[in-house]
Amino acid sequence: QVQLVESGGGLVQAGGSLRLSCVASGRTFSSYGMGWFRQAPGKLREFVAAINRSGGSTYYGDSVKGRFTISRDNAKNTVYLQMNNLKPEDTAVYYCAATGSNTGSSYYYLPTYHTWGQGTQVTVSS
Repeated sequence: QVQLVESGGGLVQAGGSLRLSCVASGRTFSSYGMGWFRQAPGKLREFVAAINRSGGSTYYGDSVKGRFTISRDNAKNTVYLQMNNLKPEDTAVYYCAATGSNTGSSYYYLPTYHTWGQGTQVTVSS
């Protein structure tokens, strides 16, 4: 079973950038689709971005398109989320997640993912 550890969160001013990392244990990282979700206080966990096993296809939530970029390095067992032009409404705990699915249309939905990290806090000040 893969284990996931996120890092890279912090406090940033509006308009700034952060890069989140998620490192996976094990030797089968390339067999997982990977996603990023976020959850703000009092709100449901929402889809941010996902990437398929090879890294050849990516998917984004409407609120982050054009500002966030997901990528992966299978040699380093790591998935990244580059976040640019951050806004106060991006403030949330960000989670990475792994799925055995290789169906892109499934990546938007929480039940698709079987393993979650512990989360990393991102706070954007205005």
